[in-house]
Amino acid sequence: MISLEKDLPLIPAKRYFTIGEVSDLCGVKPHVLRYWEQEFTQLRPMKRRGNRRYYQHHEVLMIRRIRDLLYDQGFTISGARNKLQDIVQIERDKRRNGEVMLEGVDDLSDAMDELDALSEPTDAEGIETSISSVLLGDGMSPQRLEIVRRELMEIRDLLAA
Repeated sequence: MISLEKDLPLIPAKRYFTIGEVSDLCGVKPHVLRYWEQEFTQLRPMKRRGNRRYYQHHEVLMIRRIRDLLYDQGFTISGARNKLQDIVQIERDKRRNGEVMLEGVDDLSDAMDELDALSEPTDAEGIETSISSVLLGDGMSPQRLEIVRRELMEIRDLLAA
């Protein structure tokens, strides 16, 4: 099936998201998010005054993955729960073995190699233009470039936290 992930908005680089924000970011109603919390033990938003839920970035990504499993791939709740446990275990094993799979790293690696071959631009705008031309020259769309840039900023923010 075709994933609707591309139709979802980019996740802003911030630490906490309200249930309304997550609903908008994931294309899922708030009552469905509350139900999924009961069904998927990995999904545990922080609760503050008045039981208000605050989701972190990794939980938003998990909700998008759950949504994909249920809505796009046609899993049942039970099947999605099992698949999610398998995915979490695989990612845990990769981290233990020192493997980190980041989407777009190959594109960035190729772009960095090509950037090294370019003469150094004299200003920030020149650097941005050079990076864009290298990435777009390899077929990376401006939208994909923006996604990679935001993902890198989110990773930077998570590492700094």
